[in-house]
This record gives sequence, C-alpha cells and structure tokens, in this order.
Amino acid sequence: MKVTRVLVVAQEIYPYLPSSEIADKCRGLLLGLQEKGREIRTFMPRYGVVNERRNQLHEVIRLSGMNLIIDDTDHPLIIKVASIPSTRIQVYFIDNEDYFQHRDVLSDQTGKEYPDNDERAIFFARGVIETVKKLRWTPDVVHCHGWITSLIPLYIKKCYSDDPSFRDSKIVYSAYDSCFSSPLDIRFMEKLSMDGISPEETGFPAGTPLTCEDMVKLAVKYSDGVIAASESQATLLAEYSKKNGKKYMQLNDDDTNRMEEYNNFYDDICG
Repeated sequence: MKVTRVLVVAQEIYPYLPSSEIADKCRGLLLGLQEKGREIRTFMPRYGVVNERRNQLHEVIRLSGMNLIIDDTDHPLIIKVASIPSTRIQVYFIDNEDYFQHRDVLSDQTGKEYPDNDERAIFFARGVIETVKKLRWTPDVVHCHGWITSLIPLYIKKCYSDDPSFRDSKIVYSAYDSCFSSPLDIRFMEKLSMDGISPEETGFPAGTPLTCEDMVKLAVKYSDGVIAASESQATLLAEYSKKNGKKYMQLNDDDTNRMEEYNNFYDDICG
C-alpha cells in the first residue's frame, strides 16, 4: 500500500514549545513529510504555556463543542489550529480548561507532576480520534510521539477498530526520554473500563499504578511499528517489540537520512 496520508500526533512540536529532542524531531518529521508530498494532519495538546497570540491560534468552531466523559465527568473538547511559520503545515490543538489551559507538559512550576496525568492522556487520545472522525479523513499511518499519545494505539485498536477512519490504519509509536516519574493514578484502569477497555486488554490488573515504562509497553502492544527515538529507550523497545512481534527501528543520531528512515519504515509497516 502506498503511504499518502499520515496522522502525526505529538506531545510537543517546535516552535509551539521550546526546542527539545521530541519537539525538534516532530517538527523535522512534519517538514520531511511535506517535502515528500504526503497529506498530513497534525495534533498536539494546547498546553497553557503555548502562546496563542504569538502563534496565532484560533478556535475551529465546527470541530469544537463535543463533551468527553471521563470518570463520570463531562469535559468540553475545544479544537484550535495554527500554521507552523514558513510552512503550509497546520497543527490542530486539543484544548480543555481542566486538563490543558494554565498547565505545562508534565508538572507545575514547582516541579510537582499533575495528579490527573492519566486523565489528560485519556482526554487527549479520545479528542484526537473524535476530531479525525469529524474531519472524515482516513490516515494510512498514525504516528504517535511521546507519553501523552501512548493510549492512542489502544483506543484505535480496541474502541475504533471498525470505524471507517481507522479500520485500515497502521500505527507507529515513537518513545522518547521525556516522561513522567510518579506512577499514574491507582484508578486509571477503572477509568479506562468506563470506555469499555478491560484490565485484561491492557495486560495490567485493576489497581495497578502504571509507570512510564508500563505506558510505553501498552503503546507497543497495540502498535504495528515501534521506534526508539531516544537512545535510552532502545534496549526496552527492542526486546519488548521482538517479544510482541512488532516491527522495530532505532533512529540514527545523524539526522541526514532520517526522513528516508521514516519513509522506509512506513512502507515496511504498510506492506
């Protein structure tokens, strides 16, 4: 299958967040996909530290307005959009007052990680998927980057596997160093079960306080291909990917041929 449509879901993208390994690599991927003539849709969270005025974000009314229920509470989904300067690449931002406005990526200004990071990941995953459905767009590849995207493979494969937008999509997950250090809320599995996802499907018993490594393993389990984007992730991902029969790639430190690496990996995944 020829790969023409790629959905890139990113934890961070430069210049909306400061330069970092994940923000820079995601921007580089988007520019490379544009140069290759791929059709792209891109999503990231609208953290409170994203400057709306400077980056010219504006709300997309036709895509906003849905309520997502998490732990029996309604949370309004707001969609905003902006274009990366000097490109034709649009980025859609998943926004919500409870989970993203006035918030940073992982922790507050004192360094304390947000106790609802599990719910933030659930909201982001469902928000991206529901918005892609509204766009009536069918990606060939869904490429997820970072911890906050780690539930997207699970949701697509278990809750949206028959949906026309994702039925034939292949999923790639890229793991980075940037992650949380405190285990997620002990009720995380219970919250997932409200969306019809059982503990057996995750591989973790109810009441398990999941670590970052657990979330990476969960993403790997439901992805078709796995990329070690940070060198420190290589050992875990290589072993776990092989154990679960997943295609695996470790990014080369030299970014000269990185786009070719991505393209070849996509082609391999899609057969």
